[in-house]
Amino acid sequence: MVASEWPIPATPPGLVHLFTMRATLAQSLDGGEGPLGRRTLNTVASGEFRGERLRGEINPGSGDWMMTRNRIRVIDARVVLRTDDGALIHMSYGGKAVFPDSLEPSMRDASTRHLIDPAQYYFRTAPSFETGAAQYAWINGIVAVGSGRLIEGGVAYDVFEMR
Repeated sequence: MVASEWPIPATPPGLVHLFTMRATLAQSLDGGEGPLGRRTLNTVASGEFRGERLRGEINPGSGDWMMTRNRIRVIDARVVLRTDDGALIHMSYGGKAVFPDSLEPSMRDASTRHLIDPAQYYFRTAPSFETGAAQYAWINGIVAVGSGRLIEGGVAYDVFEMR
């Protein structure tokens, strides 16, 4: 096939809001610099998620086993969502959070870092879901993306289903 015969790119997938998740974090457990970088466990103290098709609470103890190396925070999260009707949905996601060097002093102050404009940093995830609850079985087969931001006392994510 010659370059002029390449097909026209397909229309990119659309995004539909699935839910917004807000989590208050417990005290981080910083393992220090290891051979692969700095490992920090950030666990959820409390949280909730709200969307048109599902809503509920985040199970405390859910968390992110974050690895930081070369100023890139690699997200490795496992979260248990409990819907308002009692179903459990396991959500796992990887992703990246990158904050410019100029923001590092502001990032160190937990009392004000939520005031940093999210447009100044990159915080993206790719969640996947697993549940045995029949009413939410549709979530097992979707592809999703998330956009994170710092909030007072924790983090928030807007999660979108790709269509």
